[in-house]
Amino acid sequence: MDGPEQVRARLEETGYLVDDGLAIACFLALRLGRPLFCEGDAGVGKTALASALAEALDAPLIRLQCHEGIDASQALYDWDFPRQLLHLRAAEAAGVTDADRLESELYDRRFLVARPLLKALQTQPSVLLVDEIDRADDEFEAFLLELLSEFSVTIPELGTLRAEAPPVVVLTSNRTREVHDALKRRCLYHWFDHPAFARELAIVRRRLPGVSARLAEQVTALVHALRAQDLLKPPGVAETIDWAEALDTLGAGEVDAELAMATLGSVLKYREDAERARGLDFAAILAARGA
Repeated sequence: MDGPEQVRARLEETGYLVDDGLAIACFLALRLGRPLFCEGDAGVGKTALASALAEALDAPLIRLQCHEGIDASQALYDWDFPRQLLHLRAAEAAGVTDADRLESELYDRRFLVARPLLKALQTQPSVLLVDEIDRADDEFEAFLLELLSEFSVTIPELGTLRAEAPPVVVLTSNRTREVHDALKRRCLYHWFDHPAFARELAIVRRRLPGVSARLAEQVTALVHALRAQDLLKPPGVAETIDWAEALDTLGAGEVDAELAMATLGSVLKYREDAERARGLDFAAILAARGA
């Protein structure tokens, strides 16, 4: 892609709307071959960006979902032990007794199980999504930094495997803990904030074209009012879309205060947040939008 505007246009063709800052960050990540580190609250579109980039580039999306305790073997590769055992038994039945030959055959590439990181190195082109890196521990973070620096991995039985062309890498963090500066320095950084009203409304309309314009505007206004409260988990864009879709499924072309209260479970996921929301004057918020 020749510039940020072309990146923006290609992403918008997939239904993903970006602002100037994100369009520039994506362009630089593609042009410089640098990972893009996306940080922000859950539900603001970080993971969706990787999917949109994969679609825009016509490349497969390879996702590594991080979690507490994840290690290199879960993310990189493993050996298919059941198939190795079957091969060993078949070789023994055929009278093969050469130990060196058997060992070399057991650790052949056909028995190698590629996990997401190795799969991304072997797939050109590809988009690698390392989702919620903040859930992993320091040791895994250091391992990932080394891999992203060289885009290669050494497998003792096979040698060094190197990517012919590095994948496009998107890392996301919900900031449940601080990710080390060393990993951030390797990446281009973009903070995902909740979008302004007009942009969020445009996102809802793009993602849910069948929803009435009135309902989309009302739901977006209500979500912005909820975010202004001191909630445990402010709703993201994903919840705005979920709420509008739920109301549309109920046959609503618009929403009133009673229906909004009845469907809070589509947008708020904590009892304390729902109780706080019930203290809001939804009717006044909707009236301010001309409802």
